[in-house]
Amino acid sequence: MKDLVSSPYFFKVAQSVVFVFVVYFLTLQAVKIVNRSGLDLRTKHKIRKLILYISTAVNLIILSLIWVKNIRTFSILLSVVGAGLVIALQDAIMCMAGWFIILIRKPYDVGDRVEISGIKGDVIDIRLFQTTLLEIGNWVKDEQSTGRIVHVPNKNIFTSPVFNYTREFEYIWNELKVVVTFESNWKKARDIMLSFASEKAEVVGENVRRKIKKMAEKYLIFYEKLTPIVYVKIVDYGIELSLRYLTTAKNRRSSESELTENILDSFQMESDINFAYPTYRIVK
Repeated sequence: MKDLVSSPYFFKVAQSVVFVFVVYFLTLQAVKIVNRSGLDLRTKHKIRKLILYISTAVNLIILSLIWVKNIRTFSILLSVVGAGLVIALQDAIMCMAGWFIILIRKPYDVGDRVEISGIKGDVIDIRLFQTTLLEIGNWVKDEQSTGRIVHVPNKNIFTSPVFNYTREFEYIWNELKVVVTFESNWKKARDIMLSFASEKAEVVGENVRRKIKKMAEKYLIFYEKLTPIVYVKIVDYGIELSLRYLTTAKNRRSSESELTENILDSFQMESDINFAYPTYRIVK
């Protein structure tokens, strides 16, 4: 026992345990203070992540100073270990590089709705090796939440496109299609659809124009037409009317449902507007 206590490694181990415990305790206290603050959820999350990164860096620096006294020895050790890690942990290093790019370039952030490697969801956490999404779509139609949590490796930002629904410009174009019979007054049906969509467009119009103007400072982007429009097309069993309008990505299904209810109610009151549907004739 006396030999163990007198060993230089015993003192280093004791120092390491004490410093790690102190940093861990201070980290917990800082996180508690953040959780009790009146900040919004997104800001709290970002501050908690920053505290975690700082505490991890402090621990690494302290442990390095405790265990490696000679700078030359430390450099050689770091080189050897680094070369081995590059070979053995290639995927992990790519994930860390992806995490660094995400923090610096910000292709997405917590709260954004994105699609990465074919997986759609709302970003709920960004960690060193992976991004966590609350999944939407899949077997649930119209991009509603499935309730599943999906972890996507950060390295995927180098190998596949990243689609962001909400960053910088949270509006998307949505289309609502109906088909009326050839005998119907399709012009009246078109005008009814357009009137309901225009009411919503007046609410978001100014905000959309302001955001597009801001985006034009960074990207070569412009829209000639931001107001709703109805496209007319002849199909096999009637006249197809496609209403195209702007809505927020997270409000797409509810806006479509509201417009559909209004259109159904209005068409029902018009005797010269009838919905068309495919029919089949069996000849013996």
